[in-house]
Amino acid sequence: MAVSIRDVARAAGVSVGTVSNVLNNPEKVANATVSKVRSAVDALGFVRNDAARQLRAGKSRCIGLVVLDVRNPFFTDLARGVEDAATEHDMSVLLANSDEDSSRELAMLSLFEQQRVHGVLVTPVGDDLSPLIRARERGTPIVLVDRRSHDENFSSVSVDDVAGGYLAASHLIETGRKKLAFVGGPMAIQQVSDRLQGAKKRVDESVDISLEVIPCKSLSIVSGREVGLEILSRKQSDRPTAIFAANDLVAIGILQTCLTSDEIKIPQDLSLIGYDDIGFASTAIVALTSVRQPTHEMGVRAFELLIQESEQTEPRPERVRIEFQPQLVVRDST
Repeated sequence: MAVSIRDVARAAGVSVGTVSNVLNNPEKVANATVSKVRSAVDALGFVRNDAARQLRAGKSRCIGLVVLDVRNPFFTDLARGVEDAATEHDMSVLLANSDEDSSRELAMLSLFEQQRVHGVLVTPVGDDLSPLIRARERGTPIVLVDRRSHDENFSSVSVDDVAGGYLAASHLIETGRKKLAFVGGPMAIQQVSDRLQGAKKRVDESVDISLEVIPCKSLSIVSGREVGLEILSRKQSDRPTAIFAANDLVAIGILQTCLTSDEIKIPQDLSLIGYDDIGFASTAIVALTSVRQPTHEMGVRAFELLIQESEQTEPRPERVRIEFQPQLVVRDST
């Protein structure tokens, strides 16, 4: 049978209220009494019922984090930043994967609401944020992460992906490439469309530079391989001479396909640049040029904004938008 708080109180010779204060507000209790209660806790092997405490408080000490693809190392690093910040606040992180599916995102959001989480960090799949607005109106603080807020509805932490796309295209053009291709998808993901927008902006400023858009099913290595095979099937004159992939996983998939063929050598025949600068980018057989995001810091700042929002009491608190600038990291693939 589980040891109860009454058992601890009886063993320590104090009231249940005193034990509660020692567990939750020890600064209110004399040091001698704190020592006596903690000794009883250790002797009996008492484990506090955190679920009951959270039920009384109306909120848990957990936050929810909904990402597009938990297999992507970018989101793993982001989650680590959130977790590191949460640990300092004696809180936990519940990680959920929307798998780039809006219906699954909605289900995860509903589950977190039912769990009475302290708040939710979310990377939305599409542009319809009305479910997030309704959840916040029901009392769940929400902050967007890796996605900027276009209006005053949400606080957000993001990177200027338009600038990132501009950086990537500029680098490829500066290396002398004229036939550029952008590989990414789905375009409903704001980060993908923003990166393409930045690349288009740079190409439009140039003369005799073309930009082909090659859609892919997902931001995965498998999708990158499929695009690589499609490019290999073309006549040499129809192939791009440079590719800007919407993320590093897609770029690595393209790289793997090219490395298995004698027809395309990187970077001699094809310059290749990714986005995110995940750990695998620098350790690939041909080290991958990438656009770096401050992933861990983004997670930390997003958590801080969520706590800030949860503590505000105004009917319509001020929203904060943090936007980092990306950084080009040049390696062997270009």
